[in-house]
Amino acid sequence: GTAPTAEMMAHCDTLLMVGTSFPYSEFLPEEGQACAVQIDIDPHNLGLRYPTTLNLVGDSKATLAALLPRLVRKNRRWRERLEESVRDWWSLLHARAMVECERINPQLVFEELSRRLPEGAVLTGDAGSSTMWLARHVKVRAGMMASLSGTLASMGSAVPYAIAAKFAFGGRPVVAVAGDGAMQMNGINELITVSKYWREWATPNFVVLVLNNRELNMVTWEMRALSGNPKFAPSQDIPDFPYAEYARALGLGGTRVNTPEGVGPALDAAFSADRPHLVEAITDVNVPMLPPQISFEQAESFFAALSKGDEDAAAIVRQSVREMLAKTQTDGD
Repeated sequence: GTAPTAEMMAHCDTLLMVGTSFPYSEFLPEEGQACAVQIDIDPHNLGLRYPTTLNLVGDSKATLAALLPRLVRKNRRWRERLEESVRDWWSLLHARAMVECERINPQLVFEELSRRLPEGAVLTGDAGSSTMWLARHVKVRAGMMASLSGTLASMGSAVPYAIAAKFAFGGRPVVAVAGDGAMQMNGINELITVSKYWREWATPNFVVLVLNNRELNMVTWEMRALSGNPKFAPSQDIPDFPYAEYARALGLGGTRVNTPEGVGPALDAAFSADRPHLVEAITDVNVPMLPPQISFEQAESFFAALSKGDEDAAAIVRQSVREMLAKTQTDGD
């Protein structure tokens, strides 16, 4: 999540849930804090994650249209404070994306992607660190669409979702974002499907962005921050694989990027290619992937993991210091 959304959930007095069962209940307001109204076309989803005050069964668009005339605008001080918090958050994210890393900073990859997204783009994400960076750094503008793993609760969604999106919206650019774990689960196989069908699409604008860090990165950080366990290499390390080279072998485009300076040009080439194109970014595995507001328990678990002989402890400490310095500079500005 983000610092502004965490602040919003922590202090809101009303929660409106529209067309979502929101599986991550730990991020919702404390029970009893907010009056909750939920709108869903499926009554089975109502009150599933949070004790709701009012449940409304119906189409979200029609139900919201019926509710709007009943709203009375009050003072906007709280909203204005949140808007300022959002502006500060975007400045901090930009500063973090510029932080030097041993390999490519994954945050930089998504900052470069966000500013290049064509109008009407359809984005598909997976499960894992790539989706967290996507959610934080990419600005989905009006007219775009985005879909994540969500209730599928599994890796391996990005490329199949993107193929489905391209068949449904052939004239729109489609971007699939996946980690190397998801690509090895089924993404590289689905590239065969892309190579078979892409000539049937109205346009060839189909980009697959792969973060290659040779690790199941999200789970590694969850082990550190939630359970206080160091990285367990036998389960977390995954084989290196030449994703871009493999894409080219299938007749698609493919670019492997090893430097921060190469990220933007590689994405430019992918979006202007005459065929589906895969961009493989060699990213740093030790960029801290922590919540915007760290609890005492999470901090305690994190330091416990490092003290237990985590093989990447020194690199993580270096990278954490760099990120803290970036935040200090942003606060000073």
